[in-house]
Formats: sequence, C-alpha cells, structure tokens
Amino acid sequence: MQSHTHDGADGCLRRLARVLLLAGLVFAAVPAMAAEDIRLATTTSTENSGLLKVILPVFEAKYGGKVRVVSVGTGAALKLGENGDADVVLVHARPLEDKFMAAGFGSVRKDVMYNDFIIVGPKRDPAGVRGSKDVTAAMKKISASGAKFVSRGDESGTHQMEKDYWKSAGVAAQGAWYVSAGQGMGQVLTMAGQLEGYTLTDRATYAAYKDKTGLETLVEGDPKMFNPYGIIAVNPQKHPTVNNHGAMALVNWMTAPEGRQAIAAFKINGVQMFFPNAGSQ
Repeated sequence: MQSHTHDGADGCLRRLARVLLLAGLVFAAVPAMAAEDIRLATTTSTENSGLLKVILPVFEAKYGGKVRVVSVGTGAALKLGENGDADVVLVHARPLEDKFMAAGFGSVRKDVMYNDFIIVGPKRDPAGVRGSKDVTAAMKKISASGAKFVSRGDESGTHQMEKDYWKSAGVAAQGAWYVSAGQGMGQVLTMAGQLEGYTLTDRATYAAYKDKTGLETLVEGDPKMFNPYGIIAVNPQKHPTVNNHGAMALVNWMTAPEGRQAIAAFKINGVQMFFPNAGSQ
C-alpha cells in the first residue's frame, strides 16, 4: 500500500515536472516584448552624411526598438509630423520649426546640434568666389557669371537658407544658369559635379560626397552660414496614435550627454561634422 502511494506521488511529481518544463519551453519560445518602433522624419543631410547610421544603433540598443528613418527635406519632414505620419522630426529651419510649434503640432522642441553651410563649386571657379567669407557677395558673383547653380528646390532647410541669401543679394534666382533639382543634398552635389556648377550644401554631406563630385569648398566662414538643428516630438494631443514614449526617449537621448557624445564623435576623414548643443529649448 505504501509503495503504491509512493509511486502515485512520484507520478504526480513527474507529471508536474513535465507540465512545468513544457510551460518553460512555451515561455522561452515567446520573445520579450520589444519597444515600439519610432518613425523619425529628418533631413537628407543627417542621412546622407552618415550620421544617423552611426548614432542610432547606440540609441536602439538602449531603447529596445528600431528607429525607422524617412529622409526628406525639412519642409516635407515637418509635413509628415503635421499629418501624424512621424513620431519625431529632426530638422534645420528654425522659422518653420517655430511655426510648427506655434500651430500645436509639436509637444517639445530642443536644440540638438549645429554645423555650417558652404558654397562648393568646380576647381576652375568661373565666378571667382574662392576664399570669400561673404555669402551674399558670392551669390551675386555666381549669378552674374552665368555659371550653373544647382538648387535643392525642395523647400528643405538648405533651400530656405539659399532663398534667403538670394533675397539678401537682390538676385532673382531664375533663368538658364539656375537649375532647380527638387532633390536631396547628395543628388544635388552629384548634379553640380556633373554640370561643373555651384551649390549651397551643409558641410557634412559635402564631406561624404566630396570624392565622387570633384567639387571644392569655395565660400565658408560667414556667420550667416551657421546651420542649427532642432528635434521635435509630435504632439500626441493632435495625433493620439503617435509613439510619444519613443519620441520623447529619442529627444531626451539626443540632448543628454550620451547622445551629445555620439554626435560629437561622428567624423568624416578625421574631421568632426556636427557640434552638439547643450539640449536647451
């Protein structure tokens, strides 16, 4: 009798062990819940330069989800945020950013980093602008020379700055010399190289494309060519479906010491391309 009871208890324990083992296997087969992906609408300069390919994996390892990058001009990136088709935007056109915030499309905006614009062109420099530190005077000379100027033409942050420079120079940017590409920075640099023309570019994208284009830095150092970037979380009150948790995680990481260090460490040919801000509003 005792033996029978003992066997019964052993059997129960063995069955329980099997159940627990199976349960363990089932739980092991279910992956841990990953954080929700973040949709980042950003400018072509942050993508073309290679910055995001370097810094985003550092953030993703900490966050536990992926950042899905849509690379367009600043105007288009802000439109994606306005429509709720992005969770966060990283752009460089402060007047447009301020409008976006004033209309309630963004919940938080922070300064992230800055670099600068330069004018690049062919080695022979038919407009004779090499060495100038006055962007307005250089734009006047380029238009007067009849040499090709290739514009982004896409309402990006770079295009906004270019239009401001033409306005300051009192030049109507039109005619056979003026090529409106409607393309990202990388494609525009390629076109300018092929046409032996000039273009306005951020320094980082130019550095990434320099060897492919044969273009040279001709105009730099004007304070008007300073190029600051802001990061904005799309307002969940306007669009309740946005991943606000992920957006704020990215905003906070990029403006905290770890993100700023990652931005500062990004170099092309040993030269720092972006300079982090202190993360102020």
